[in-house]
Amino acid sequence: MNTFLENQNWRYATKQFDATKKIAVSDLEKLKEAVRLSASSYGLQPYKVIIVESAELKEKLRPAAYNQSQITDASYLFIFANDIDLGAHSVDNYINNISETRGVPTDALAGFSDMMKGTISGLPVDAKNIWTAKQTYLALGNLLNAAAELKIDATPMEGFNAAAFNEILGLDKLGLNACVIAPIGYRDDQDTSQHFKKVRKSKEELFITL
Repeated sequence: MNTFLENQNWRYATKQFDATKKIAVSDLEKLKEAVRLSASSYGLQPYKVIIVESAELKEKLRPAAYNQSQITDASYLFIFANDIDLGAHSVDNYINNISETRGVPTDALAGFSDMMKGTISGLPVDAKNIWTAKQTYLALGNLLNAAAELKIDATPMEGFNAAAFNEILGLDKLGLNACVIAPIGYRDDQDTSQHFKKVRKSKEELFITL
């Protein structure tokens, strides 16, 4: 746990990446697995994660992220895209996955399936999309923590034009919406932000114990 906390103090939202340093494929696979294992409501994972490596595609996306250099200088760009108007088919796919993974008949999961479908169908589309968008942040948190463990830099970003990202990547045609993004790579030696002391609320200010 001490190492985990040390790595949390080490990490920061990198402002300038070293474009010459690339993440090893083996480390990328570890990050992908960390994201895959993320918690989500019911375990549904109502999102996709797009990983952009192509320099050409990152150049196309950069103007839609207010020309921030992290988009093009980082090794990879993770884009967390939530499902739009989540439907019963997603629940059916999840139930089938549970059945195959755990060797449980789908009939035995009918109650769980009906409960999820009832909850989801009862939500207005806007509320449903807010709910699926929230799930992406749980996955983002796993990415940030896993990256810190590997001493890989990551920058969570909401400063981008989601509609433009959706159009460039064709996400809207897939029923997806770019919700939050995270360039990952290695900090540039010239990024002065890495030397700033981390600023957080004190425990006394942050926590309320009842």
